[in-house]
Amino acid sequence: MGKQQSGDGAAPEQRDMTFWDHLEALRWVLLRVAVAVMACTVLVFFNKERLTQAIFAPQDSNFIVYRAMCKLSALLHFDGLCPDEFAVELLNTRLASPFFTHMTASLYVGLLLSLPVVIVLLWRFVAPALYPRERKRSIPLIFSCIVLFAAGVLLGYFLVFPLAFRFLGTYQFGAHVVNRIDLTSYMNIFYTTLLSMGLVFEMPMLAYTLSRIGLVSKGMLKKYRRHAVVVILVIGAVITPTSDPLTLMLVSVPMYLLYELSIHVARSKKAEAEA
Repeated sequence: MGKQQSGDGAAPEQRDMTFWDHLEALRWVLLRVAVAVMACTVLVFFNKERLTQAIFAPQDSNFIVYRAMCKLSALLHFDGLCPDEFAVELLNTRLASPFFTHMTASLYVGLLLSLPVVIVLLWRFVAPALYPRERKRSIPLIFSCIVLFAAGVLLGYFLVFPLAFRFLGTYQFGAHVVNRIDLTSYMNIFYTTLLSMGLVFEMPMLAYTLSRIGLVSKGMLKKYRRHAVVVILVIGAVITPTSDPLTLMLVSVPMYLLYELSIHVARSKKAEAEA
């Protein structure tokens, strides 16, 4: 049983706390969050070799994804899926760029690693102000958000970014033009791709939230399913600008499944009326 709460929705210990008490509690929570993020960042920073191996692995044809595509190509007897051997050279022209790139990458990876701890700390701060029913309902939602975001980041790293980089990094405007990709450009696309895929995978949670407040419904999402398929294919084509349809499907199918999951978790108008 949860703690008995008054009509204002706050637990007894929360109602007894003043504004400054809440502010002090928030300050300690944010301090613990900062310590968790900093600890993970420092850990990543001093594991430079593993960090760089993970980040720069997609820049040549020995990456695990490319090898898997070649095995799949041989299995399906589809030669276009296996990439030719390649190695894109990264170029740095700024004196301090490698050091700051190392720090930035460590911070981003540290944030990802500390995300579960950060969410738990924030949850412990907010939870006492919620009704027991709200607490019980929000726990699986938070867990789902974490899992979906992590799945999106992993898909971005193991599929979307390698496929896009293979095409863009080896594409030549002319035989006399040598591709030497700038380090900053590589890292910016790397961060953007992983973050974008993480956010895209939050689509079901967004659909659930919007349906709860009445902005969308299950029927609306079903009605525009065909339009969504076209949009997903266009996004997939932009993300992976390659010529083979199988690569397009590898990216588009997960996004379509996310849309179907969004329909499943969204509330119908009938459910909204009964609530």
